[in-house]
Amino acid sequence: MKQKHLLVVSQYFYPETFRINDMCAEWVKRGYKVTVVTGIPNYPQGKFYRGYGVFKKRKEIWNGVDIIRLPLVARGKTVVGLALNYMSFAVSGFFWKCFTKLRADAVFTFEVSPMTQALVGVWFAKRRKIPHLIYVQDLWPENLETVAGIRSKLVIGPVSRMVNSIYKRSAKIFATSPSFVEEIRKRTVGEEEKVVYWPQYAEDFYLPLPQKAVDDIPDDGRFKIIFTGNIGQAQGLEVLPQTAKLLKAQGKNDVLFAVVGDGRHKDSFAAEIEAAGVSDMFCLTGRKPAEEIPKYLAACDAAFVSFAKEPLFEKTIPAKLQSYMACGMPIVASATGETERVIGEAKCGMCCETGNAEELARGIMELRSMNLAEMSVNARSYFEKHFSKQKLMDIMDGYLKG
Repeated sequence: MKQKHLLVVSQYFYPETFRINDMCAEWVKRGYKVTVVTGIPNYPQGKFYRGYGVFKKRKEIWNGVDIIRLPLVARGKTVVGLALNYMSFAVSGFFWKCFTKLRADAVFTFEVSPMTQALVGVWFAKRRKIPHLIYVQDLWPENLETVAGIRSKLVIGPVSRMVNSIYKRSAKIFATSPSFVEEIRKRTVGEEEKVVYWPQYAEDFYLPLPQKAVDDIPDDGRFKIIFTGNIGQAQGLEVLPQTAKLLKAQGKNDVLFAVVGDGRHKDSFAAEIEAAGVSDMFCLTGRKPAEEIPKYLAACDAAFVSFAKEPLFEKTIPAKLQSYMACGMPIVASATGETERVIGEAKCGMCCETGNAEELARGIMELRSMNLAEMSVNARSYFEKHFSKQKLMDIMDGYLKG
């Protein structure tokens, strides 16, 4: 049987830490030939990773995956820089598809913002007359309005039409939450059946580990709550310093918030912690390799999920939720909607109103008095039933080979 060649379009790829890395490595193990068209790594710091550049490491092989890197503008730390980053990848992709001799059997676009990257997949698929499949993790133009604050009809109108065109030209659309499925189906009237729910999984290295201290997080008997991942506007992390301040005022400052990650808002987040006078209740470790996250989780008592208070995020299941559950972590969340639904069904934690520091402070104290061991078992059990990598990749195989 001929080896199926899958072209993956993803503006972000290894060494940037996104789940598409693991998906591509798994496809190689399953017998696919995989080529990834991506950008020069610069997420989330906003500058090119050491050793990479417009004239450096434009092609490489990682875990059997062929990588083609298109030139783009590093995202920087401003809205203008972000816009140039988004546009430059699409422009580079347009010229690449015009001149490349590459052939494939199908195109799979891994869509986290920006949606504009999907244009590269659609263009290539049209040129080669092959199916285009897209995995939607950020709704556009809603994400553009909410995260970037762009609400002008002169921008949102054309972007909305672009999204409709991408969906129309896609043979299959995968969405990360049931709410996303509903929203996308509103844009695919008459073709609703091509939109399906395919949740994110967690990589195989996300496993429950025996509780053990790590050097970066003080092991001083405090109740430790960990957040991992991007420190950005969408995460709504400003609720944590406010919550810590309330706990401290109540004499309940035997709580430590460990933040393992990086991002465009890291400096402002650190300033908020200092301004609230709660630096002694926080530990910021910086970014860590994904493979090390389970040991950091195991060093803490509970994991934290949060979003900014926006309707869009009520429809979102954050990728870190699967990672936390895979490691059997009790979860405290400053989030509602889909996040609250999953945690409630799993019976693995406590959810509070988004951005409500008083409610979160009460929730943390209540969580401490609950059966954390039972929540840990519940989290892992729900993960294995609903977010198993093996099961989900088997389902995806059916779509790719169908």
